[in-house]
Amino acid sequence: MRHPKAAHRYELLPSLVLGFHGTDVETAERVLAGEEHLKPSNNDYDWLGHGIYFWEYSPQRALEFATQARKDGKITQGKIKTPAVIGAVIDPGVCLNLLEASALAQLKFAYEVLSVIDTPPANKGHELGARFLDCAVIEMAHQLRQPGPGVLTNLKNYVPPYDSVRGAFWEGDELYPGAGFREKNHVHICMRNPDCIKGYFRVID
Repeated sequence: MRHPKAAHRYELLPSLVLGFHGTDVETAERVLAGEEHLKPSNNDYDWLGHGIYFWEYSPQRALEFATQARKDGKITQGKIKTPAVIGAVIDPGVCLNLLEASALAQLKFAYEVLSVIDTPPANKGHELGARFLDCAVIEMAHQLRQPGPGVLTNLKNYVPPYDSVRGAFWEGDELYPGAGFREKNHVHICMRNPDCIKGYFRVID
C-alpha cells in the first residue's frame, strides 16, 4: 500500500468563496453581531467530515436545508424555529478538493488505511444521506496529515493540515425527463479551520 503523491502546490486555493449556511434566525443574528461563531458539526455521518458547512454560492439551498431541518430536527444539531441564512466570505486555504484528481487519490488511500485498521462503516439512508463511510474515510485523511516524529525538523516531509474539504453532490430527482442534472445538485465546502472564515454577512432577499 503506497501513499499517493499529492500535488501540494495546487492544494492551496487562493481565491475567496462565498458560502451560505442554513440556521435558526436567532443564531444568525448572534453570529452577525459578533457574539459567537458558527459551531462545527461533529456527526459521524457528515458528508465531508467534521467542520462548519456551507453551500457554495447557493443561499437558496441553504434556506431549503434550514426549512427541512425545522421539520426534521435530526438533520441538524440545534433546533430551528425560524429558518434563516447567513453568508460568509471564505478562504478555503489548504483544501482537500474532491473535484481534483490528486485529492481523490488521497481519499482512496485513506480508505485503504482505514480498511486495514478496522471494518469501515457503510453509508446509509435515502440517496446515501447518512455518509458514515465517507465521513470516516475523510477523517482518516485528516489523521494522515498529522505531522509525525521529526517531521517539523525536516520541512521536506512536512505536509500542512487541510483547512477545508470541498465536494460536489448530485442529489434529488431528474431536473427534466432523461436529464443528467438533478434538482438539488450542489457544491459543499466544510471548513475545518474557522480562521479561514474571514467574515459573515447578512443575505439580501
